[in-house]
Amino acid sequence: MINLKPTNLELFLPSGKKIKYLLKRRNRRTIGLKVDHDGLVIHAPILIPRSRIEELIAPKLDWIQEKLSLQLSKKKKVNWKTGEVIHILGNKVILSLKTSRTNSVLQDKDILHVETNRMHDQIHSAKLVSKWLKEKALKDFVRRVEVFSVKLNVHPSNVYLSNAKSRWGSCNSKKEIRLNWRLIQAPPHIINYVICHELAHLKEMNHSNRFWEEVEKVLPEYRSSEKELKTLSSDLYLIG
Repeated sequence: MINLKPTNLELFLPSGKKIKYLLKRRNRRTIGLKVDHDGLVIHAPILIPRSRIEELIAPKLDWIQEKLSLQLSKKKKVNWKTGEVIHILGNKVILSLKTSRTNSVLQDKDILHVETNRMHDQIHSAKLVSKWLKEKALKDFVRRVEVFSVKLNVHPSNVYLSNAKSRWGSCNSKKEIRLNWRLIQAPPHIINYVICHELAHLKEMNHSNRFWEEVEKVLPEYRSSEKELKTLSSDLYLIG
């Protein structure tokens, strides 16, 4: 007999790892997936066997693991104190916090000097560094957009920062490019990939073969960058 009550189960992956999920059976025809702060929830038709459910969601395993990693990262926080390591353009940078009457952030090679008038207020320190990172990100991204716009022969109207929780970039019919400011933590080749991806949409507003051909023209190794970004995604969300 099929249990109609919400049931906590485990999905075993080919790697040997397992994913916990909550199965909810409903009077529906299709399987629905949702990943939130509680984890993976699967909504399934009443009579479909569990084995068939797991077979049907197998093609979505990469997406599921990526979303679970993002949810996990949202529960983590950077410990805003001297000695903590963050990343800027893929390089490790060590935080150095000092008490001051004013608030400022200054990078000196691999040291990020943070002067704050609220030494023991981690939220305040986080806001200071995030604001500094956003300013740095906008300057860096605009420069890269200009370079790759020439290579792709496109003309974006403007570049904005995004604070999206699940997207690294976007573009719209106004030719506006939006890039997640957290990308400033990633290595340059990953930032380049996201920028080229969005600029290519100015020619092809889809993910057709022609779209990927445009990306490949300027970034022949884009596939490895795309894969690496998925791996890094959860770490990039530790800030902000």
